[in-house]
Amino acid sequence: MIFQRLIWSALAAAVLVGSVQTGVQRWQAAPLILSAEVYEDQKAETPAPSEALAAHTHAEALAPEHEHGADTEWAPENGLERTAWTWVANMLHAFSMALLVFAVMGVYLYKRGAALASLPLAAWVAAAGWLSFHFWPSLGLHAEVPGMDAAPLHARQVWWVLAVGSASLACAVLGFARAPWRWALAAVLLAVPFVVGAPHLQGDALAGFGPEAHAALEQLGKQFIWATHWVALSFWVCMGVACGLAFQRWLRPALLAAFEQGKSMANTPAGVNP
Repeated sequence: MIFQRLIWSALAAAVLVGSVQTGVQRWQAAPLILSAEVYEDQKAETPAPSEALAAHTHAEALAPEHEHGADTEWAPENGLERTAWTWVANMLHAFSMALLVFAVMGVYLYKRGAALASLPLAAWVAAAGWLSFHFWPSLGLHAEVPGMDAAPLHARQVWWVLAVGSASLACAVLGFARAPWRWALAAVLLAVPFVVGAPHLQGDALAGFGPEAHAALEQLGKQFIWATHWVALSFWVCMGVACGLAFQRWLRPALLAAFEQGKSMANTPAGVNP
């Protein structure tokens, strides 16, 4: 029963948050991405002679495979189709994050009882999510528009996971621990990814573009960083409101009843029916 309520609550939150997220992306981020894609094909790459020869040999070896695979490559068309698939992706993302928010709220309710109302509790959890999944990683690895070079993908993924994990643990320590040392431990955890250091590209991230495209993409890149901040902030604000309302309406009463039943069964002597 609780599992069904959890799934339906997460779906309800996902539809609302995913729809709002798609609208904010179309307003803030999508125009910048489309503008950057116009310049993306203008990038000129000049590999070293040995690299060019190796690339040419590799291309000849794979030519038959590319000829057969070119017709099967698919990407959504700009406009309604791309927006529709973006909406689907946003809902799936919101669904997974809603499940995570409900899980944290449920654990807090079990550990601390009904000390906080659902909306304030959801607001704190959403703030922790924004800090952990967006703000803290973005301090080391900012968002990039199409066409920009970056450090190797694997190195960036590893550091992103480290930053998210450190920030999440810091938030968990502050939220669930009560000892005075929790503040010091949280500060250490938050500092770990920056002590390790985020991977960065050595050189110009827009190398290969002409002066006009370089200047335009540099300006678009700065605007895109701010746009992603607004998109992430709107996502977690909506997540806090939607999850707080859904938790209060469908999950909190069932969870409190289940917790009370579990405590009463634990306190009942063995062999005695409650």
